[in-house]
This record gives sequence, structure tokens and C-alpha cells, in this order.
Amino acid sequence: MDLQPDALVGQMVDGRYLVQAKLARGGMATVYEALDVRLDRIVAIKVMHRHLAEDPDFVARFQREARSAARLAHPHVVGVFDQGSADGLVYLAMEYVPGRTLRDIMREFGPLTPEQALVMLDPILEGLAAAHAAGFVHRDIKPENVLVSDDGRVKVADFGLARAVATSNTSATQGVLIGTVAYLSPEQVERGEADERSDIYAAGILLFEMVTGQVPHAGDSPLSIAYQHVNQDVPTPSSILSGIPADVDALVITSTRRNAGQRYQRTNDFLADVRRVRQTLPAPRPFTDTRATLVVDASTAARLAAGAASTNNKAVTPSTLMSKPSRKTSRTFVALAIAVAAVVLAVVGGWFAAHTLGNKVPTPNIVGLNVEAARTTLATTGLSLEVGSEQFSETAPAAAVLATDPAAGSDIKENGSVTATVSKGPERYTIPNVKGNTPTQAQAALAALPITLGTQTQTFDDNVATGKVAGTLPAIGSIVKRDTVVNLLISKGPEPVSIPVVVGKKLVGATAALTAVGLNPIVTKEFSESIDKGRVISITPTSGTTVNSGTDVQLRVSDGPPPVVVPQLIDMRRSEAVAALRKVGLKVRIVAGQATPLNRVYSQNPAAGTQIPKGSTVTISVI
Repeated sequence: MDLQPDALVGQMVDGRYLVQAKLARGGMATVYEALDVRLDRIVAIKVMHRHLAEDPDFVARFQREARSAARLAHPHVVGVFDQGSADGLVYLAMEYVPGRTLRDIMREFGPLTPEQALVMLDPILEGLAAAHAAGFVHRDIKPENVLVSDDGRVKVADFGLARAVATSNTSATQGVLIGTVAYLSPEQVERGEADERSDIYAAGILLFEMVTGQVPHAGDSPLSIAYQHVNQDVPTPSSILSGIPADVDALVITSTRRNAGQRYQRTNDFLADVRRVRQTLPAPRPFTDTRATLVVDASTAARLAAGAASTNNKAVTPSTLMSKPSRKTSRTFVALAIAVAAVVLAVVGGWFAAHTLGNKVPTPNIVGLNVEAARTTLATTGLSLEVGSEQFSETAPAAAVLATDPAAGSDIKENGSVTATVSKGPERYTIPNVKGNTPTQAQAALAALPITLGTQTQTFDDNVATGKVAGTLPAIGSIVKRDTVVNLLISKGPEPVSIPVVVGKKLVGATAALTAVGLNPIVTKEFSESIDKGRVISITPTSGTTVNSGTDVQLRVSDGPPPVVVPQLIDMRRSEAVAALRKVGLKVRIVAGQATPLNRVYSQNPAAGTQIPKGSTVTISVI
């Protein structure tokens, strides 16, 4: 049997849970009231949507998180009893809390007084503190996940579920936005990271909304709201609605700092401040009873009539806040409401259902898919895709679906059309080449882009004329985000340098020292009897002179002593030949036999007239 989640009423799930009524449907799951036939108790069954149940990566994480959450027991946390999968369904069996959500209360009563809001926040923080002490981070604190029972107990729901989805990397869950965007902390938006301080941030947003009737950041799209969380501080509640005490402003501001290190570091610290501020405020007055003016259907009337305040609960529960009409008034109201509802439903309901609603199907989740894949997915259910607006996205690639209208899971007419908001990819711009431009020309080129013009900084440049643009910071050609600050580097010509001391150094070392400081050595060689060959005789301009980078400097380099001419030595007496060579600075090597009766030179090497370096050796043969 492959049951569809929306057709479970009256069915038995996993041979144990008899589904009795559908309670709510959200982005990830549908919640039902069910009877646990094994233990004979009413439970809430949360059945994951089909696209999640078909993701084995999600299912494995969901089961691990559910097992962990089941170990968390606290009066202000919805208990997890069981989890399992059967007949293609993945479900969670939880404590059934008859009543309504904090969202329902805020819709009915509007902004709460500071006293009422802090009484409501107290048990929420107490439950969170216990969960954090046990190693849990909720990640999705919002009014829909705070339940208020008919007897006034406050409980936080859905621990572990957000993490199960957040840690799944498959395509089935990539499009799921974890944490309603209005309550996401900056670190969740920027890095996908969450810890105890992220829940504290969401609880601070919750307090802001309870006392003002609105969230601090709003916009036309989830992306614009997420941007505000990262780039804008949460305002004080008193700036939105007058009469809110400064201490309540301080609670909100301290819990919602954009820098997580500047918030409350522990939930217990936040809770302690809440209780301290409560002591300075007057006793909370009851919520105004508006039921005498409501026109509701029978089920709503019965639910309202069933609400009762318990005086035995702890002072932190809001049941002390609920005003209740007399029993006679309540019975009269219920009878009247049921009668009105019956007439309205009988006369109008049938026509409205037949002519207006038509057959409906749930909108598939196509967020995260590219346009073509999304079109194919919708076509399998008879729906078509229309591409609406396009928006830049830091997280989704170009052509990926960011959001849909209707949203995933919402009812839509068969053969209807889903409008998609599509990603244009990250918003990036390339810094143009403005090198060599005047500052005015460069500023005009940069102003054409959605970037911010910064400062102008003087810099030395060997190649760009003084007063022209030598470059930018970030560098020319860099790819940058919107509103990036771009600074101009303005050339002030080549950088002056001091000529180093190179006289007496070998040519190789001297040229290296000069080029290292941006100078251009010009070498001239000349004979020198006092400076060894290959060493610098002099430099012009002289060492220590300050010149511009790129300046030519003249190096006079020794080519050794000047050459001498070998004299004619043939037929000279030995002594005469030796004296002639020494006179011109040459050395002599004599080759002679045992007997030299004539004692005259009969050969020489090199030959007479040859030019050789001074100090060279000439060989003579004597006979």
C-alpha cells in the first residue's frame, strides 16, 4: 500500500497509529491527530512530504535526529514518542498539544503588552535553555513552533527537524529554506551555521514581534529580508510602538546583535534578564475576549469554547492571562456560532466549492531546481511553469528557482500555472581598466557600476605619468560584489632612489645592486693598471645621489692594464733580451740547453710586434 500523505484520515499508519484528523500542513510535513492503538493515547503524527521521504540522505538524518530529540524531556518542549517509515511514509509521533500556536494568539489579539510578552517568552526560553544544555540547537524558532495548550502550557516544537533537513545535501532538500527567513540569524544566512546564540537571536525577534505586532525586517522577497538580517541592526521596539519600556528594548537589542559574540552567550542569561525585567513591570492583564463578535465555523467555535485557564500551573504560563466568559455566555455563544455556521455552510459552501475552488493539488517543491528541471517536475502533475522575476542570489546558481507562487505544498487548481522567481546567480561586476586615465575619467567609468567610489591615494609609478591613474584597489579586472568600495591609485611618477655604493665591486654585483633599486646601468670599459679587470672604477652620478627610478647611470669598469708590444729579441744577448722585456712590463721564460756558447736568442714566443697584457710572460730560446 502506497498511501498519499493527504489521504491518511481514517487510515492506520505503520500498524499502530489510527489517523483521525488533519491538523495542519507546512513546508516540510503535514500534521495529523491520531490514536496510538497500542498505548491508547492521542498523539500528533507529523508525516514528511513525499519529496523528503524519497531522499535516503534526509531519512537517515531524520531518524538520527528524532532518536536524539526523543531523549529531550522538559515541560516546555513537545515530547517525541516515536519515529518510523512505512508504506512510503516517513513520520514522527509526538506529544499532542490541544490548543493553538503563538501565531494564532498574535493574530487574534494583535501586539501583546510587554508584561504579556515576557510571560509568554519565559517558558520558551526555559525550554530552549534545557535543550541547549542537552546539546540541541533548534534552528527554527518562530511563532508557528510555539504551542499554547488549552490549559495554558507553553511548549516549543520541532527540535531536530530543522537540522535533519539542513544537513541533507541531495537535490530533494537543497531548495528548503531552513528557518523562516524573518527569524534567521546573520550567521545562518551567511554561512549556514547555527548554535545556541542563533536560537537566542530568533527568540529576540520573537519578543520584538510580540510587542510590536510585526517583524523587524520585511521585504518583497526572502532574499531581501535575509540581506537585512546581515546588514541592518534590529531597531528598538519602542521606535515602532510607543510606550514600550527601555528595559524591553534592551532585551531585544542584546539578543539580536548581528555579531553573535555580542549577544547573550547563554540562553539562561537571556532568561535571567527577562525575569528581572518582569519584576519591574506591572502584573500582566488578561487578553481581551473578542469571541462575542466572531463568526466562526463549528470546529473553531468548539475549540474556543473548550479553552480553559488552569490556576495550578507555574506563574510563567500564559493561562493566567486568558479571560474566560461565564459558562452560560459560552454555551449561548457556541450555540449561536454553530447555527450561523450551519446556515452559511449549507447555503454557500456547496456553490463555493463547486464554482470557485475546483479540484486542487498540492504545489510540488521545485525550489533549487533549474528552470528546465522545474518545468519537467511540474509537468508530471499537470502543472505548467511561468518564469516571473529574476533576482541575484549569493547561494543559488543562475537559472535556479528561488521561490514559487503558490509556495510548495500550497493547494493549486489542477492544470494551473506556478510562477517562479529565478536566480540570476551571484551579483558580480568587473573593475574596468582605467589605467592611464585622468581621475575624472576613471570616476565616470566606475560610477557606471553599482560600486562605491572610495579614496584617491598617491603612489609612485615608473610607467604612468604624474597625475594619471596608476591602478585601483581592488585591482583592475577584479570581480567584486555590489557596493564594493573601489579606491583609485594616482601616479606621482617614478620613485626617487639613492644610488648605491658600487665602486670597486665586480661588474655583476654592481649591476644587480643598481637594477634592484630601479636604475639602468650603462657600462663603459677602460684599461687600468690600478683596478683589477672586471671591477668598477667609477659611477656617474656618484653614489649617494638621489635620482628618479629608471635613471641611467654610467659605470666605468676596468678592462685590466693596457696591452704592450712584444719587442724584437732575436739575436739579442740573453741579458739584453731579459732587460728589454722587463722594461715594458713583461715577464720572461728562458729555454736553454746545457751549453749556450753564443748566449744569444734564436727564437721568441709571442713574436715581435704582438700586443699582450702587461705582466704577461714571453718565452725566449737561447743557444
